[in-house]
Amino acid sequence: MLNVLARVRVNRVTDPIGRWLVGHGVAPDVVTVVGTVGSVAAALWFLPRGQLFVGTVVITLFVLFDLIDGAMARARGNGTPFGAVLDSTCDRVADGALFAGLTWWCLGVGDQRLLGVAALICLVAGQLISYIKARAEGAGLSADGGLVERAERLIVALVGTGLHGLGVPYALPVALWLLAAASVWTVGQRILLVYRSAQASGPVTTTGPAGPTDSAPNP
Repeated sequence: MLNVLARVRVNRVTDPIGRWLVGHGVAPDVVTVVGTVGSVAAALWFLPRGQLFVGTVVITLFVLFDLIDGAMARARGNGTPFGAVLDSTCDRVADGALFAGLTWWCLGVGDQRLLGVAALICLVAGQLISYIKARAEGAGLSADGGLVERAERLIVALVGTGLHGLGVPYALPVALWLLAAASVWTVGQRILLVYRSAQASGPVTTTGPAGPTDSAPNP
């Protein structure tokens, strides 16, 4: 939801940066990879050591690279199929590293095992939310929308982590448990969206040796 509401305003800031980088010969794929490597390194270095506020600031800076590579693609007139796959793959890696780092902190320095469960739920559910959409689109179905998409997940997790690093009581537990519940809800929403899309499009028909048969693609 936030992706749609904030896109126009964000583009006003990122588009000039994207045009400048393209004008200086920088490729969008390079920015994508640099942003991902930086996010992963920061998440797995600062968070497990308990440096939550510093980690949040550094991760946020590198997460912004994901906005810039999109602006660069628009400045070039279009993206590439490889760039789209690379961007989606890097998003999953960066998201996984963030929640893996939080889980590591919870089970280690933070000594909050129950909170580690919430972080693991966020990690798994976040990957599922993206997978359901990708798998549905591959099958010609739709799974757009949901309560918490990537932007919301990152904002809630990073704000909660940063505030906890500044000493705000219960900031991270509230953020992670709220996000865990919302992420599980979104998984259910997207499965329902896929079901409705499949019902609207009708059965998939393939032709086998014995004639037309109804079948569904296997995962």
